[in-house]
Amino acid sequence: MTKASAHTVLGDFNDTEFKYGNVTSRFFRRDGNFMVRTDGPDGKLADYEIKYTFGWTPLQQYLIEFPGGRLQALGIAWDARPKGEGGQRWFYLYPEEKIGHDDQLHWTGLYQNWNLQCAACHSTHLKKGYDAANRTYNTTFSEINVSCEACHGPGSQHVEWAKGAKPPHPAGESKGLEVLLQSRWKEAWKPASAEAKTARRDRPATDALMNVCAACHSRRSTIVESGKPGAPLEDTHRLAMLTDPNYFADGQIREEVYVWGSFHQSAMHQRGVTCMDCHEPHALKLRAEGNALCARCHNASAFDSEKHHFHRAGTKGAQCVECHMPTRTYMVVDPRRDHSIRVPRPDLSLSLGSPNACAQCHADRKADWAAVAMDKWYGDGWRRRLHYGTTFNAVRTQGAKTLPSLLAIADDPGMPSIVKATAATLAEPHLRTDSLPAVQNLLANFNPGVRIAALGLIERFEPAVRAQTAAPLLSDPVRGVRVEAARVMADVNDDQLTPEQRRAREKATSEYVKSLEEDSDWPTANVSLGNLRMRQGRSEEAIAALERALSLDPRSTAAYVNLTDAHRQLGREAEGEKVLRRGLELLPKAADLHHVLGLLLVRKGDKAAGLAELGAAVKLAPENSRYAFVHAVALYSEGKRDAALAELRAINERYPYDLDVLGALVSINREAGNPKAALPYARKLAELFPGDVGLQKLVGELERAN
Repeated sequence: MTKASAHTVLGDFNDTEFKYGNVTSRFFRRDGNFMVRTDGPDGKLADYEIKYTFGWTPLQQYLIEFPGGRLQALGIAWDARPKGEGGQRWFYLYPEEKIGHDDQLHWTGLYQNWNLQCAACHSTHLKKGYDAANRTYNTTFSEINVSCEACHGPGSQHVEWAKGAKPPHPAGESKGLEVLLQSRWKEAWKPASAEAKTARRDRPATDALMNVCAACHSRRSTIVESGKPGAPLEDTHRLAMLTDPNYFADGQIREEVYVWGSFHQSAMHQRGVTCMDCHEPHALKLRAEGNALCARCHNASAFDSEKHHFHRAGTKGAQCVECHMPTRTYMVVDPRRDHSIRVPRPDLSLSLGSPNACAQCHADRKADWAAVAMDKWYGDGWRRRLHYGTTFNAVRTQGAKTLPSLLAIADDPGMPSIVKATAATLAEPHLRTDSLPAVQNLLANFNPGVRIAALGLIERFEPAVRAQTAAPLLSDPVRGVRVEAARVMADVNDDQLTPEQRRAREKATSEYVKSLEEDSDWPTANVSLGNLRMRQGRSEEAIAALERALSLDPRSTAAYVNLTDAHRQLGREAEGEKVLRRGLELLPKAADLHHVLGLLLVRKGDKAAGLAELGAAVKLAPENSRYAFVHAVALYSEGKRDAALAELRAINERYPYDLDVLGALVSINREAGNPKAALPYARKLAELFPGDVGLQKLVGELERAN
C-alpha cells in the first residue's frame, strides 16, 4: 500500500475507458491527481480521486477516500502481468456477478471497505479507530506497509540493545527483539543417514516463528487488535476450520484462505518445516528456485527423477509443486498454490468431488484415468491410505452415523490439530449425551484450537455439565479459549460456579465483549454480541446489538432470525413478525426467514399461512433436512399424514441417518398401524445407538408385529 503517485500507479490513466455491465468507467489525470469516473453509492457517475495504490503484482487495486475516514477499494483493478501473459489491462474483480450500487459487494459498500477488510494485515501497528455511535473511522498506523515491527515487535527495544551491543553476537541472542525469528534453515535439516531419502530437523523450531506468519496468512476472525507478535494464533485470532465453502471435503483450498490453514494440515508442518525454511521473508523470494528448493530436504536422485514423477525432465509435470502444490486462481489473475503439499488423490476426486493436481495439466482427462495411471506407476497401495476427507464428506448425507468417526479423528494424536478441530466442529450437530467423556478428553487437549472446538461441543449440554467441565477453561492461558468458554457458559447460573470461577467468567466475558466491540463495524460481531446478551437474559441489549448489525448489513439473515428470537423471549411476537417481513422485503428468497416466519405463524395460530411459509423454506433450501422435517411434522399435525410420510421418506433417501427424520418415520408409521413400514427406520436408529435397550425392545416389537 502506497500513496498514489507517478512512481506507484501502474494502471493506464491516459483517459482510458473500461465497460462492465451498463457502466462505463473512465481513468484519467487531473491537476496531477489520478482520477476515475465511475458509478458511486447512488448508482450515478461521479469523479473520484485515487488516494492509495494497493498491491503490485499480479494486480493492483486502488483505494478511494470517502467521508467518515473510509477507504474503499475500487472493483476495477489493473492486471499488472506482462502483456504476453494477458496483462496490462483493466478488469473487473467479479466478472460472473451482477453487482449494483445497492449491493454490499459494490465497491462503495461495506465489504469493500479497506478499514474493515484489509488494513490489519497490510499496515503496521494498525488501530482501526471505529466509532460505532457515528459509524466513522479514525484509522492510524505506524507504517503504511508491513514493516519490521509487524513481525519483530517494538523497534525501540532493538535500538536500546544496539547502543550497548558489541560484536561478536552469539547465535540465539535476542538483540532486543520481542520475537527472535531464526529458522536455522541452513543447518537445521540433515539426512539421518547417507541412504536416507529425506532430511530431518535437528530440533523443533520455536512456535513463535510460525505464529508471526499465521496471524495474517490465514482465514480467521480477530479476537484482539494489538496482539503480541509470535503469540499463539488462538490468542489473537480464531482460525477458520476446513469446512465448506472455504475448503473441499479433503482439505484442499476452495475459497481464498491465505495459506496457513492449508499448510497447518500438511505432513511438512507435522515434521517441523517452517515458512522460513522455504521462504526468505525480507526479499520475498524462495530460498531456491524450482525443484532445487525441495531437493534441499528430499534426495534429488530419489524424487527429482522420472522414476518418481514419470514425466519428461524439464517439463511442467516434472516440477514438484505442480503435483504436490496445485494452484487455484483468485481475483481473476492471481494463482495461489495449495500449501497442504499433499500426494495427489484422483480417487478422492471421484468419491468427494474434490480437484486433483493431474487435471490441472490434463484437463481433457477424467479422474479415473489419472488414478489408473498412478496404479501403474506406484501400485494401488496409495488408494488404501485412509483420509479424513472421506468422513468429512460423509457428514453431509450420513449425519449422525459419522459421529464415532469424527470423534475418533478429533482425538487422533497423529492428525494435524486443524483436522482434529474441524472434526470436532462437524460433530457438534450430531452430538449425544453419551459422547460426554470424549468431549471432556478434547477439552484437555494440548492444542488451543482443539480446546476451542471442544467448547463448541460442550455448549449442547446442560448448564450443570458445562459448569463442571468447562469452568477450568475460563482461566486458560490462551485468550481465544477463555472467551469461547465465557460464551458457552454465559447462561450458567452463578450458584453453579465457585466464587473464583465467577470472577474468571466475568474477566473472560469482558475480554469477549471487548473483542466484539473492537470489531463492531462487522455485522457478524454485532450478531455475536446480541447472541451473548440473549444468553445472559439481557434481551433489550441483544435487540440493540442486532439492530446495529442490520443497520450495517440489511441483508444479514442471521440478524433477522436472532432479532425475532429476542422479541419472542420478551413476548413480542408481533414485533418479531415485523422484523421477518422487513427482511423478506429485501430477501424474498431467504429460506431461513421463511422457515422462522412459518414457525411464528404456527405459534400465532395461523396454521395455514405457517404451513405455506414452512413449505416455501423447503423449496428454497431443499438441501436443509431440518426444514423438510419441520414441514413434514406440520403437515402431519394438520391431518395430512400421507403427504408428511412422503416428504419424510424423500428426506430419508438423501439423509438416511437424520435422527429426527428416523424418529418421525417410526412414530407416524406405528400410529398408522404399519409396523412393517416403521421397522427399517427403527433398525437404523438401533444401529446408531447399539447400547440402547429401549430401541432394541422397539425393534423386537416391530419384528414380532410383522
